[in-house]
Amino acid sequence: QVQLVEFGGGLVQAGGSLRLSCAASGRSFTGYAMAWFRQPPGKEREFVAAISRSGSSTYYADSVKGRFTISRDNAKNTVYLQMNSLKPEDTAVYYCATRPSYSSSYDQYDYWGRGIQVTVSS
Repeated sequence: QVQLVEFGGGLVQAGGSLRLSCAASGRSFTGYAMAWFRQPPGKEREFVAAISRSGSSTYYADSVKGRFTISRDNAKNTVYLQMNSLKPEDTAVYYCATRPSYSSSYDQYDYWGRGIQVTVSS
């Protein structure tokens, strides 16, 4: 089993920044790719970003490319999502997820955090 806990959400004005963290425990962190998904109000869960087990490869949704950066610290069993130039449409519950290798499909992920709210005001 893998347990994931997200930190760092909150309310921010448009144009501002937030950094989300996701702390993992349980199985070997380095054996898993990590990803962030989000679910805007009234919409389906969508892929945001992912990072390979080593951190050498990263993947982004077109909507966040150039504004968000995913990274991981394998020594701390933590993955981060740096979010810059935030827009009101980034408002969502953000989830951390993991599986053995990269996928952008949420139904392929084995383990999920509980989610954390990010609200961007205009």
